[in-house]
Parts: sequence; C-alpha cells; structure tokens
Amino acid sequence: MGNNKPTKGQLAADRIAEIVGSWKFILIQSAIVITWVIFNIIAIIDHWDPYPFILLNLVLGVQSAYTAPIILMSQNRAAERDRKKFEIDLSTDRKAEREIEQIQAQIEKLEKDKIDKILDILKK
Repeated sequence: MGNNKPTKGQLAADRIAEIVGSWKFILIQSAIVITWVIFNIIAIIDHWDPYPFILLNLVLGVQSAYTAPIILMSQNRAAERDRKKFEIDLSTDRKAEREIEQIQAQIEKLEKDKIDKILDILKK
C-alpha cells in the first residue's frame, strides 16, 4: 500500500488537533480570555485592550484561522486511514466469502456423492 509513514507536518497536525480538541485546552483558553477581559475592565492605569476588546478578537481570530485548517488536515488523515482500513476489511470479507462458497460447493458435492452411494447400495 505504499509508504504509510506520516510526515512531520501530519504528525504535528495530529498533535495540535489532539491538544486543541481537549477539555484542558478549552478550560485554559477560557481562563485566559476571562482574565484578559477582567484585567482590561478593572485596570486602573493601563488598558492595553479596552472594551470592545479588539486585540482579543484579533488574537482569537488568528488562532482560529490557523487552527481550523490544521484540524481539517488531521481529520482528512483520519478519514484516509479509515478508508484504507475499510478497503482491507472489505478485501478480507470478499476472500472469506469466496472460501465459504468453495467449502459449500465441496459439501454439496460430498452430499451428492453420499446420496449416489446410498442409491447404488439400495439398487443392489
């Protein structure tokens, strides 16, 4: 089936998708966003990103712009692995079906031979 060894980019995409798709990441990111908002609301002297938090929106937008395609790459790789596994399973099923059909044909032949022998014995 060719070279199944994943590239460094594919491995990185899988790892990033694994991290970003976890509750740990969601909770940490939520904590960072909440902290960012609180610090910018209650900051007495320096509001580095005052309401409506344009810098925060920019950061989250850039993160999303890169994360979404990386997750899609990982999902495409998973779909390709699933497709290959399905093809192998289908091939195995077809081979097993052919073998079962051959065994059934042999059993039918044995049964016919047995009936023919019984009939020959009865005729004598």
